[in-house]
Amino acid sequence: MSDNPQKDTTQDKIKNFEQKSQTIKMMGGEKQIKKQHDLNKLTARERLDLFFDKDTFQEVQLFVKHRSALFGLDKKEIHADGVITGFGKVNGRTVFAAAQDFTSSGGSLGEMHSKKIWKVMDMAIAAQKPFVAINDSGGARIQEGVSSLEGYGGIFYRNTTGSGYIPQITAIMGPTAGGAVYSPALADWVFMVKNSSYMYITGPDVIKSAIDEEVTHDELGGAVAQATKSGVCHFVAENDTDCIDKIKILLSYLPDSCLSPLPVIACTDDAERICTELDSIIPDKVNRVYDMKKIIKSIADNNEIFEPFELWAKNIIVAFIRIMGKPVGVVANNPRHAAGVLDINASDKASRFIRFCDAFNISLLTFTDVPGYMPGTIQEWGGIIRHGAKLLHAYAEATVPKITVITRKAYGGAYIGMCSKQLGADYVMAWPTAEIAVLGGEGACNIIYRNEISSAPDPEAKKAELVSAYEDQFSNPYFAASLGIIEEIIAPRDTRKRIVALMDALKDKKETRLPKKHNNIPL
Repeated sequence: MSDNPQKDTTQDKIKNFEQKSQTIKMMGGEKQIKKQHDLNKLTARERLDLFFDKDTFQEVQLFVKHRSALFGLDKKEIHADGVITGFGKVNGRTVFAAAQDFTSSGGSLGEMHSKKIWKVMDMAIAAQKPFVAINDSGGARIQEGVSSLEGYGGIFYRNTTGSGYIPQITAIMGPTAGGAVYSPALADWVFMVKNSSYMYITGPDVIKSAIDEEVTHDELGGAVAQATKSGVCHFVAENDTDCIDKIKILLSYLPDSCLSPLPVIACTDDAERICTELDSIIPDKVNRVYDMKKIIKSIADNNEIFEPFELWAKNIIVAFIRIMGKPVGVVANNPRHAAGVLDINASDKASRFIRFCDAFNISLLTFTDVPGYMPGTIQEWGGIIRHGAKLLHAYAEATVPKITVITRKAYGGAYIGMCSKQLGADYVMAWPTAEIAVLGGEGACNIIYRNEISSAPDPEAKKAELVSAYEDQFSNPYFAASLGIIEEIIAPRDTRKRIVALMDALKDKKETRLPKKHNNIPL
């Protein structure tokens, strides 16, 4: 009779499973967790616990390990291969997520790390649910060689496949450098945290050695730098908790997918509410500024707005609001910054927002007060024609309900660009303060009456007379209304109730375009 060692019982196996699970879930261990906390950063699991409704997160592929034996990796254990993947409920709605954990080998991305992310992205696309990535990584796992690069490529492919199909959000909550920056750039929305996150293609050391330029991590790619200088970051958070809270707010405005209904909440505001404050918001002098955000808040449910890109291209505003509980995307010129002029960055900012809203069936509301496009060699040589054309393309391409309200100036090509009737606006309204013309009075008269002014006994007096006559005709909305170029003129105080009625009337709008593979937007 042979001596067989006693086999583990079922209970032993369950206990062993629980011990292994607990060990892996500690990721880098207590020492590395303390380091993370000392940097005022949460761990990946702590972030996911904050993000998902209590006890709803289901982890996917916990036991995945790297399989590289190069450079001593065969002797190194990397728990969960540095990334936590899974799904759960966020305010009762299913969301998929991948969170890199810096405590586990610096959250470095290798072959199996990336395949875990591929898996959960594939699940999100198949399930038609939002995907959220939390980036906190030292970058590619160099010891694994080209497998790391292949990993990034697979993520980028899935970002692109899911684009316009499911909402994709990236939270930069630590370092993100090199190839890792392109997944956030391919996502719909990017969040960053002040003082603890940064993203760039090449870091300060490489820049110093390559072009002898000295710059800090934060100056180069910190949250404020990327939000104010490049527009790569759409939302800046004070800390990890604030970042996660802001992501939840954004998700509350977004559908699960392009095929899903919009999330409508119970409205406690009045559909017939009169906005008396708007009757006095436009200054009597045309060169005076006013706060366009006050107009947006005034017509929004409960005066609430959620604004991406708040720190970049401030001459134009994009924001999410609700009208009778339903999400609406707002685009508005901002006269408080560069008179609300359209330039390269403003065109890019608005175009990206318009295309996002159209992809996910979010109606568009445009407020126009635009004197024109920014002149000068910097803009021309920087491609204002190409960038400005993006705005025209984005509005014309959009098939969601589109409503435009002209509050004051609407001049020239910029008038067309701000969702005019011929760019596909379903309904254009104007306030009595609107000025709709090819040019402002002085500029127009300098061209139309050049000879008459120059030959007059008193050129300045003659010019003033002609400018006054021109403005009498065009510094109001009545000429445009007489031609049917705008649908109606409304009292500012009635703006909300007119928008409520129009949004309801247009809610079932259907528009079929020419069959084709896709448009060729001027990028």
